[in-house]
Amino acid sequence: QVQLVESGGRLVQAGGSLRLSCAASGRTFSSYAMGWFRQAPGKEREFVAAITWRGGSTYYANSVKGRFTISGDNAKNTVYLQMNSLKPEDTAVYYCAAKVRFTDWDIGSRTAYDYWGQGTQVTVSS
Repeated sequence: QVQLVESGGRLVQAGGSLRLSCAASGRTFSSYAMGWFRQAPGKEREFVAAITWRGGSTYYANSVKGRFTISGDNAKNTVYLQMNSLKPEDTAVYYCAAKVRFTDWDIGSRTAYDYWGQGTQVTVSS
């Protein structure tokens, strides 16, 4: 089992920045990658970014590329999502997730992730 706890979400003005954190505990060595997803009211949960623990390969949704940066600290078992130039459409609950299977082709698919955090609310005001 892997436990995930997100933090850092809050209300921010458009154009501002925010850094989310995801602390992992438990059998963290069993996970291949960590991802961030978000879900806005009335919408499906969508992929935002992911990073592999070994090698640190990163992946981004087109909507956040160039604005968001995902990073990881192996020693702390923590993954971060630095969000810059925030827009009102970035408003959502942001979820951290852990992926066990060692594959890249499905790294953007929410169904490929095995463990989820409870989420943290990010609200961007215009």
